[in-house]
Amino acid sequence: MANNELFIKLGLAALLGFIIGLEREIKRKPLGLKTSSVIAIISCLLTIVSMESAYLATRSEHGIHIQMDPLRLAAQIVSGIGFLGAGVILRRGNDHISGLTTAAMIWGAAGIGIAVGAGFYIEAITVVVLLIVSVELIPFLLERPMKRLGNEHLILITVDKPSSLEQVIDNLQAERIRISHSRIKDIKKDAVHLLELRTKVSSNQSITKLYRTISQMDGVVSIEISN
Repeated sequence: MANNELFIKLGLAALLGFIIGLEREIKRKPLGLKTSSVIAIISCLLTIVSMESAYLATRSEHGIHIQMDPLRLAAQIVSGIGFLGAGVILRRGNDHISGLTTAAMIWGAAGIGIAVGAGFYIEAITVVVLLIVSVELIPFLLERPMKRLGNEHLILITVDKPSSLEQVIDNLQAERIRISHSRIKDIKKDAVHLLELRTKVSSNQSITKLYRTISQMDGVVSIEISN
């Protein structure tokens, strides 16, 4: 491979990785400019090494015919990059997971590096454009329609007696707060009852207003709200 072609591939991989990292950096996500660029560049390099090594092996000076998969290293990149992706996935509270998009972008940066290293320049550039459109433009267009559907909140309420549980639920429904999931648990150590609710609230109602509304209900000992 000519040096010019090598530099073009590595430079393009760095640029495309930079674009992906910039999008994550703006959103203050774990995958930043440096990480994304490194993933894309090294993936591109390993792909080039894998392909060139396979072609060189077929021209052995000792007359031995060696067969190698030109993309063997690239295949290992796809599986190995999963360790980095798993490191940015966090579980916060019940049924709430964050970091999936960032993990997918890490996998995407590796895939783009492989594509550039294999010589698929147009395909790699197209994928980067589609990725930015998917994670930036489409959510922006859907933001207003999604707000009309309401915001989801996980609410943890502790009450002092069992009779307060039904009263709190009735009060929430009277406030037009839709409950999609509920769970009740006794905390015998503190002699209180835990009410866990997954609710959908109108976007016009702020989380502070929701907190004040619930905290003023009879029998409520403590309250915790998370998005």
